[in-house]
Order: sequence, then C-alpha cells, then structure tokens
Amino acid sequence: MTGTHPRNTATMQTSPRCGARTRDGGTCRAPAAQGKDRCRMHGGARRSGAPRGNRNAQTHGLFTRAAKAESGRVRLLLDEAERLLQELK
Repeated sequence: MTGTHPRNTATMQTSPRCGARTRDGGTCRAPAAQGKDRCRMHGGARRSGAPRGNRNAQTHGLFTRAAKAESGRVRLLLDEAERLLQELK
C-alpha cells in the first residue's frame, strides 16, 4: 500500500475550514465544527468563548459611600466600647 491511505479521508479534506487568524498571520486549517464557522479551538465548541455581558465590571459594594459610612459607625462604636471597658477596670 505505498502512496495510498488505508482510510477514507476525502470527506475530512473537503470539509470547511475554520479560517480564524493565527499568531503568524495565517489562517487556522482545522476543520470547522459541524454547523459552525470556526473550529472547536476558536469558538465553534458548545459553551465556548467569553460569558455574556461584562462580569468584570460588576461591583461588590464594599467601597460604596454607604458601606464606608457604616464601617466608620461600627469603628466608633467599638472604640467607645473599648473605652468603657478600660474605665471599668
């Protein structure tokens, strides 16, 4: 069997290619995922890619004006309690 491949590779050779840009400026030569324009490594796989919306921009509220004010009130209350305990000694 010299020169021939034992498997039928014709369908793989003719399948649509990914086409995403690679680091060297060329195009990705991997076959595109079924029903997609990109291969599994470039976003064709299920649930691949970034999540919807900018989750990095969500704030937790720890440094809001209200949170800082409440933290200050708690600190004053603790200082006052500590002073009271010192007086009772």
